[in-house]
Amino acid sequence: MNKSESKYFNTAAKMDLALIELLKRKPLEYITVSELCQAAQVNRSTFYLHYETIGDLLDEAARYLLDDFLSYFPGEMRAVAHKLETCALEELVFVSDKYLTPYLTYIRDHKEVFGTALAHDKTLGFEGVYRQLFQHIFNPVLERFHYPDTDRNYVMMYYLNGINAIVVEWLKEGCIKTVAEIANIITVCIFGKEIQP
Repeated sequence: MNKSESKYFNTAAKMDLALIELLKRKPLEYITVSELCQAAQVNRSTFYLHYETIGDLLDEAARYLLDDFLSYFPGEMRAVAHKLETCALEELVFVSDKYLTPYLTYIRDHKEVFGTALAHDKTLGFEGVYRQLFQHIFNPVLERFHYPDTDRNYVMMYYLNGINAIVVEWLKEGCIKTVAEIANIITVCIFGKEIQP
């Protein structure tokens, strides 16, 4: 990456984080370009050099959060999507330490950002991300486990909302429990028994 690309990405990251910070305090429709620039410590011309609207920045901020989240998973785990139809079924059990540890570690390391993202999931467009995950990951996995088409969305909502509820409680407590403890709680809730180390 050359110096100008590095400067661009640095400015973009500052703008993304400024938007996320402002979303903690107010709804998107009340955030102004001036506030964003002040929070990111850039001038208005820099904002308009990178974005036409706050909506463009919002799209980028959502991608930034998703990319940052995915960076916590080793490459072979991110590549599982390319072998959903051929890998062993055990590899498709995502409620395991292999997947829960990086997921929960990201949340612990980014408590405030993740809390803001959860509170503004519709604003940040995460429903679209979920639809893509369902289409390209969850649906094929559930197909491999022979869940009927008509039940798959219910099954995923059960898993995702249950795990999400545990994470929300963990965030409310300031992530006092360890990643391993929360992973174990999720595992017990899903499988009904503790997984021994």
